[in-house]
Amino acid sequence: MPRYHNINGTRIQFTAEEEVLRDAEELEWSNGAFDRSMEELRFKRNKLLAETDYLALSDQTMSAEMTTYRQALRDITNGLTTVEQVNAVVWPEKPEV
Repeated sequence: MPRYHNINGTRIQFTAEEEVLRDAEELEWSNGAFDRSMEELRFKRNKLLAETDYLALSDQTMSAEMTTYRQALRDITNGLTTVEQVNAVVWPEKPEV
């Protein structure tokens, strides 16, 4: 299917070179989908860990449930190899403090 530019309201078909460049851009974007998904997952995971970091200080006693929760957050990226797996991650439930 041909692609078109819209230049000043005029529809102009891509040249062969423009088609090749656009295909390469789309392939590069598609190939980076997993990395983008993992980056978003890690960002959320790190935020959730940071919310409970104060409980890991030496003057605090962390409950076993909180230790398990924090470990589950750290392990959440293990074994993920596809965007679909990243999107299907089930987040652990944060225990009461």
